[in-house]
Amino acid sequence: MSEPIIERVEDFALSKSDRPKAEFEKVGIVGCGSTGQKLAIMIAKRGIDVIFIELSEQKIEDAFKEMKEELEYELNHWGVTEGEMKAVLGRINGSLDYQELSDCDMVIEAILSKTRENAKETRKILFKKIEDHVSRNTIIATNSTTVAITELASVLKYKDRCISMHVSLTSPHAKLVEVVKSLYTNDEVCANVQKFSVLLGKKFIRVAESSGLITVRLFAPMINEACDILMESVAKMEVIDFAARNSLNLPLGPFEMADKIGIDKVIRWLENMYEEFGDLRYKASPILKRLARSQHTGRKIGQGFYIYDDYGTKIRPAFSEF
Repeated sequence: MSEPIIERVEDFALSKSDRPKAEFEKVGIVGCGSTGQKLAIMIAKRGIDVIFIELSEQKIEDAFKEMKEELEYELNHWGVTEGEMKAVLGRINGSLDYQELSDCDMVIEAILSKTRENAKETRKILFKKIEDHVSRNTIIATNSTTVAITELASVLKYKDRCISMHVSLTSPHAKLVEVVKSLYTNDEVCANVQKFSVLLGKKFIRVAESSGLITVRLFAPMINEACDILMESVAKMEVIDFAARNSLNLPLGPFEMADKIGIDKVIRWLENMYEEFGDLRYKASPILKRLARSQHTGRKIGQGFYIYDDYGTKIRPAFSEF
């Protein structure tokens, strides 16, 4: 009697070499400051490998230290398990070498720039450098809201691969990605970025090219207006934040939001939009500039409008009056 034929499930599976490639297996990030770190963690949580590029070994070390602290904060507040934290950090790698981006399906620029002109020119140089090291089909994206994506795309050989995708990072509960096509972006790239947004658990919206898009044009002037209300002594800072949370149902008041985003970043948003539109509502408040000059830029350094402990928890207002 012949031996029975045993068919294994594995026999019906594709071999590893024959399996179709997932659309997003590895994502690159250029710049791993606070924005890049949040993006790296968010993407790695979805099981995707991340490689980030920084300017020095010290910056790479600092980025990992801060990402670990962020995940430990989540661990202590039941946001992740210890195993999940280790898995997320295990999917993230840092490098000084742009060649490490060669097998990425997408590369997202998330650098910190000090001025409008510096922002444009630095990003153009980075976009060309990225293109020199990636495949033809790699999507090159920016997370910036105030630099025109068409202007950045214009320096690339393959301009159709370039797109803007602004991921809202102001709140853990933020679920939005603003997707902006340049004049050159092809429909397939746009569709793939929308799929990527869904993969991250986000909702996406298509937005026309405009400095500030929707979210920054709404939030930055609100912070400016809150500063005006404070300077007019209409109410104390913490009362204004209380009113915004309990009347407008915002998770954070405008001053708390400015501290979370980073006061220096809010100023750059406002200055970029003022340069673009010439509207005085985008001219940064003297209060914001005073804090920035004092290096009191928000939660990350422990002091802005409020003083924070080492875990980023608000302790008290930093000033009784301005």
